[in-house]
Amino acid sequence: MKLLRTSLLVSAMALSVTSCNEFLDVNDNPNGPQKVAANLYLSPMLHWVVTSPQFDGRFVARYTQQLTLPGTALSSWDRMGYDPSSDNGAQQWRDVYWTLGQNLVDMTNLAEAEQRWDLLGVAKLLKAWGWQVTTDLHGEIIVKEAIDQSKFLFNYDTQEYAYQEILKLLDEAIVLLQRTDGSVNQAYLARTDKIYNGDRTKWLKLAYGMKALALNHFSRKSSYKPADVIAAANLSFSSGADDALLKYPGTQNDDINFWGRTRGNFNAYRQTRFVVDLMNGTQFGGIVDPRMSRMLSPSPDGLYRGLDVNVIGFGALTAAQQPNNVYGYPGTGGLALPGRYIFDDKARLPIMTYSQVQFIKAEAAYRMGDMATALAAYREGVSSHIDFVNARNLDNGQAPTQISAAEKAAYLASPAIIPTSPAGLSLTRIMSQKYIAQWGWGHNEIWMDLRRYNYTDVDPASGMQVFPGFTPPTNLFPDNGGKIAQRIRPRFNSEYVWNRAALDKIGGLALDYHTKPLWITQP
Repeated sequence: MKLLRTSLLVSAMALSVTSCNEFLDVNDNPNGPQKVAANLYLSPMLHWVVTSPQFDGRFVARYTQQLTLPGTALSSWDRMGYDPSSDNGAQQWRDVYWTLGQNLVDMTNLAEAEQRWDLLGVAKLLKAWGWQVTTDLHGEIIVKEAIDQSKFLFNYDTQEYAYQEILKLLDEAIVLLQRTDGSVNQAYLARTDKIYNGDRTKWLKLAYGMKALALNHFSRKSSYKPADVIAAANLSFSSGADDALLKYPGTQNDDINFWGRTRGNFNAYRQTRFVVDLMNGTQFGGIVDPRMSRMLSPSPDGLYRGLDVNVIGFGALTAAQQPNNVYGYPGTGGLALPGRYIFDDKARLPIMTYSQVQFIKAEAAYRMGDMATALAAYREGVSSHIDFVNARNLDNGQAPTQISAAEKAAYLASPAIIPTSPAGLSLTRIMSQKYIAQWGWGHNEIWMDLRRYNYTDVDPASGMQVFPGFTPPTNLFPDNGGKIAQRIRPRFNSEYVWNRAALDKIGGLALDYHTKPLWITQP
């Protein structure tokens, strides 16, 4: 009996060990392997690189008076405020530190180990994009200690350091994207590259475009080098065919354009008086921009109006005079119907465009005193954006007619829009046209431009504001202390809940922290 008991005990122990091993084996899922191919990380990250700026655009677009949200009271963002205890305005923060986060680290390490220099170059570019958007929106950010899984608290770095990292990463990306050795393979990259289908030469152009953009942000610094901006722009996009665009299949909610009517994120938003006046001839010699009727939305009576951010709701406008929503419908209507311009379920949205790069080049050349180059780039920026508007309105067969060749030629021939000589060019023209070209999608860069020119700076050459007609809200958010917004507060749920001590060191607990000017916009 003793031998039998011993035998049963040994057998039970053996069974226990075997059962334990078998139980642990359930963590090895052949359908969800713990190590995946390096390129499989890419597609979801590209989706968010394009889409998350539009999430935050719901709020940045109101700081920049692209759009307003009429209601029964003036909203916090239209008053250059914020929503306390909320993550509103911090989607890019979330995506940089979490959605990309460790995934981007893993993709970078795998690509480097496998000598996939093209994918590694894209990874470096995405890392630079992340630091660019977060520091431009929030100022001081976490760089050195980011994605460190051994830490629970994270210290902030200066914006100056963030910019150093941005430029370093872009230079590394540029070197990598020129390599053809190792395991560089367009077909491998193309499997998950939903922007350029594996074409590393176009990623290289995007890297140069991003470098031009970053360098141009130094315009208020003594270290600003406009020649370097121009050099980078010249190596960037050569036409609209190089635009970095994401196509939305439009089959289910998450692969529909965030601006699309089916997502329902903007059905109450309306265009502002400021943007309408930039296009209806009010600010530029009575010349009506042909893009207005293809980008903006008419009122039911057929006229184009915008709302005053200082007026509650629609003010005294009758129902027939109230501008339709961005999709072209009154009220909050338009579900499952065609949109307008980029406000459509399947409209492509950009990371960067050729026209945007041309306006960056025009500003740099203007500041350098190379007026001939500035005028040529300015004209190309306007011309190519007209083509961009036509292309976006064909993405899903949207309602507006195409801008005809005759309309385009007449607009470009107008001296009120394109001066007849370089001496007639001004920052007012360059920056206003850049604003129009980025309206509705380039929220981060529009806001950076406005802050670089203190929102209402006057251009000595034109005698007008750099952004003519822009007026800060008269009824500012109470926490502002009479100051205008300069940054968005860091993400509430990660920083104000879990990282308050680090925030306190940079003054982030102050009620008016969002009015503290950025380092990059100061002399």
